[in-house]
Amino acid sequence: MIEEPLKHLQTINREEFQNDLISWFTREQRDLPWRKDQDPYKVWVSEIMLQQTRVDTVIPYFNRFIEKFPSIDALASAGEEDVLKAWEGLGYYSRVRNLQTAVKEVNEKYEGIVPDTPKEISSLKGVGPYTAGAILSIAYSKPEPAVDGNVMRVFSRILSIWLDIAKPSSRKVFEEAVRELISKENPSFFNQALMELGALICTPTSPSCLLCPVREHCQAFEEGVQTELPNKSKKKSARKLNMAAAVLFTEDERILIHKRPGKGLLANLWEFPNFEVGNASSGRKQLLQLMEEEYKVDCSLKAGVVTKIQHIFSHIVWDIEVYVGSVDSNTLEGNELIAVTPLEMEKYAFPVSHQKIWQETGAGILQK
Repeated sequence: MIEEPLKHLQTINREEFQNDLISWFTREQRDLPWRKDQDPYKVWVSEIMLQQTRVDTVIPYFNRFIEKFPSIDALASAGEEDVLKAWEGLGYYSRVRNLQTAVKEVNEKYEGIVPDTPKEISSLKGVGPYTAGAILSIAYSKPEPAVDGNVMRVFSRILSIWLDIAKPSSRKVFEEAVRELISKENPSFFNQALMELGALICTPTSPSCLLCPVREHCQAFEEGVQTELPNKSKKKSARKLNMAAAVLFTEDERILIHKRPGKGLLANLWEFPNFEVGNASSGRKQLLQLMEEEYKVDCSLKAGVVTKIQHIFSHIVWDIEVYVGSVDSNTLEGNELIAVTPLEMEKYAFPVSHQKIWQETGAGILQK
């Protein structure tokens, strides 16, 4: 055990802490669709969806995804385009690609049964320590820690841990704390209760300490430092990119789209032609030049920016100027652009930024 950061661990009455936490969760837990049963596949899907995404956002996606892919076998045998379309709008698309890859392995190697040992489940693509611990504890009642940002925040306050939680090395300390305190009788509710506590009560700012079921066990509350914890260093500011995108119509009102590369940001999603542009001249002029250089197409753009879209990733910000124009469909052969009807567009998965582009430009034009 790492002694100094966990010096307050010995002051906690483990049994009382477990009882207070689990009793509260039993009474107050939210009615969430992935809590209807302990199906390991559903727990897995929910945990992957909940990474970087709010619960309220996930609920309708989870319901639709499980309806479309109700089992390991269904997801394993689905086409990638269908899977990406079902995930469209949730972002961080590598999550669902890794999920499908891992599900295929489970189907082939484990006969469709999600493995229940740390070694086996951690070997699956996209299953890190948190996801492995969540599945093992929630679905299989194994006393394994599931440490995410919520849990680190809760334990930084309960045990007055001042380590920088943004550093990967800090996670091991919090995992050790959970291993020491986790209920062996009901690890499923224990871990879910910690997550729920962090989401509803022990929030990042203005924690509701007077409503907290484990307040009397909390060292930070006793010391009056609960608003100073957790200690988390700030991320570097995101890099801004100036972009220009074109919504181009053929003579018969089909729209030009293309598929992004199979690796990297937003891999294999569809989008409108777009480029990074500098500030030296207008985005419109650069866009026309780049369309000719990259795709060898004969297009024209209406004067002026139709709309501006900003999309924020964790590490970059896209500031996109959007233009509308027309293209000669006879010049499309031999490049990677395809022309599709508005109805056909519904089959393709687009990133949120390009969904907004369509909503604010192309869709409106066709309705006029």
